Amino acid sequence: MELSGLVHALRAEGPRAGEQPPLRAVPPAEQILPRIGLLVSEGAAPEVVRDLGALVEAAGCRWLFGGLSPATLGELVAALNGYAAPPKQEQDAAGLPREDRAYAAAAERAAEAGSVFLHLLAKLEAAKTQESLGVPVVGPILSRVMGPIYIFAATHIVERPWTNTKSQSVAQEVLALLVQAVGCGSVAEFLRGKDEDEEGRFAAVMGLLKQELTKDTWKRNPATKHVFSWTLLHITRPWLSHYLERVLPPSLLISDDYQEENKILGVHCLHHIILNVPAADLCQFNRAQVVYHALYNHLYSREAPLIQAVLLCLLDLLPILERAQRQQNQGRPTTPCDEVLQLVLTHMEAEHRLALRRVYARALPAFVQRWEHPPRPCRNSLWPHWVYLPSQCVFLYVSRLGILIVRHLKRLERVILGYLEVCDGPEEEARLGILETLQCTIEHAWPRMPCRLPVLLKALLKMIWDVHTDQGPTPELVKAALLQGATKCLILLDRCSEGQVKVLLEGVYSSCEETRVRECIRKVQENT
Repeated sequence: MELSGLVHALRAEGPRAGEQPPLRAVPPAEQILPRIGLLVSEGAAPEVVRDLGALVEAAGCRWLFGGLSPATLGELVAALNGYAAPPKQEQDAAGLPREDRAYAAAAERAAEAGSVFLHLLAKLEAAKTQESLGVPVVGPILSRVMGPIYIFAATHIVERPWTNTKSQSVAQEVLALLVQAVGCGSVAEFLRGKDEDEEGRFAAVMGLLKQELTKDTWKRNPATKHVFSWTLLHITRPWLSHYLERVLPPSLLISDDYQEENKILGVHCLHHIILNVPAADLCQFNRAQVVYHALYNHLYSREAPLIQAVLLCLLDLLPILERAQRQQNQGRPTTPCDEVLQLVLTHMEAEHRLALRRVYARALPAFVQRWEHPPRPCRNSLWPHWVYLPSQCVFLYVSRLGILIVRHLKRLERVILGYLEVCDGPEEEARLGILETLQCTIEHAWPRMPCRLPVLLKALLKMIWDVHTDQGPTPELVKAALLQGATKCLILLDRCSEGQVKVLLEGVYSSCEETRVRECIRKVQENT
C-alpha cells in the first residue's frame, strides 16, 4: 500500500467514541515503519517525510506502539535525525557560507523532520493514559528515541547557518515536548536528573555524540561541536564531576584546533568544567596540568577574543594548581601564576593593537588582587571575577599573587607607564584597567613604592593633564573615572611614602589654574 493511501486508510478507520477500531485493511506498523526508515536513511524525497508525519498524526496509539519494538522505532527516529542533519564536510574544510543552498535545504528538512517528532511525542504522551499501553510500553520507547530527538533539537534550536526561523521554532517545540514527556521541568533536569542520585540522560546523549567527537570525525558534522558545548553548559555542580572523563577530552580536542572559532568554543567548555568540577577531581591524574598547558599555549595567539577567553579561564585554574602544589609540598620559586603573568607582561610591553591592549589591561588586576573574603557581587564587572551558573549563583574568590607581585615589578612598572601614556578610545578600557592594577600593586607591594615615586607621580600627573585637555569623543563619565582612579593612586602613593606626594604637589597646586586638575590635587592634600 502506498504511504499516502495508508494515511487515508488510517484516517478512514480512525477511533470512534474514544475506542481503537481493528485495522484489518491496514498493514501493521512493524511492516510499514522499517521500510519508511530505510527510505529516509537512503535520502528519501521530502514528500516521504511529510507523508510519514501525516501517517503518525493519523495513526492510533495501539497501531503505532502496540506491536512495534522500541528498537525499530529508535532506528526510524535516528534515520530522521540523520535526514535533518547539516551537510557533511571534509574533516579539514572551512565552514560553508551562510547563504549556501545546502544549508538552506537542511533547514527545510529539519522543519519537516521536527513535525514528525512533534506528532510522535504527542502520541507517546497520549499512550500513557491508555490501559492497553501505558508506561510499561511508553517507557522503553522513550528511552530509545529521546537521545536522537534531543540531538535533533540541540542542533537546530540556536541560530546557525543551517537553521531558519521555522526550523528553530520547531526545534524549541520538540525539546519542550520531549522534556515534558519524560516528566522533567527543564532541559538541565532532563540531562542531569532531578537530584544527584538520579541518573539523567546526559550519558545517553554523550554515547551518541562519542562516535562523532573523535579526532578524525568531529569536524565532518558542523553541528557536533555546538551540540556538545550547548549540552555541556546545562550540567553543573555536583553532577558534572560524574562525567569528567567523557567531557574533558572533547573540550581539549576542540580547543586545540587551528580555527579561532573552535579554539574559543573549546576554551569556554574547559572554563565551564573548571568552574563545576571539584579541584580534587581536576588534579587527579594531572588533568589540571594538561588543561593548563593547553591554555598556556593559546597565550601566544594574537586574537583578542581568544586571549580574553583564555585569561579568564586561567584565572580560575591557577589557584587550583597552586593549591595542589602546596598540598604535595612542591613549593617552587615560581608558580604557574608567575609564568602566566610573566608572559602576559612580555606581550603587553610590545603590543600596539588596541583590542589586545584592552583585553590584557582588563585582566591584569586579577593577577595582583588578594581577597580574604568574598567580594561584593557585581555581575557587570570583570573585577572581581565571578560567574553565574544556571542553577545557583556562585561567587568565586581566590588568592592571587598579592605581595609576590614584587617578583615582576620592573616589567610591570614599564607596562603601567606605557599604558598610562596612550589613549585607547572613548571608553578608555586599557587606562582604567591599568589604574586599577596600579592601585592593587601599591596596596600589596607598598614597601617598594617610595623608590618608584618620581616616575609614577610624573606619569599620573601627565595622564591627569591629558585627560583634562582631551578634546576627543571621550564621555565625561569616563574622564571622571580616569581622574578618580589617578587620584586614588596618588593618595595611596602618599600614604606609603609618608606624605612625600603632598609635599611634591604643593608647588603644582599653587601654579596650576585648571579647576579640574586642582580638584584632584586638593583631594590628595586633604586626605588623611
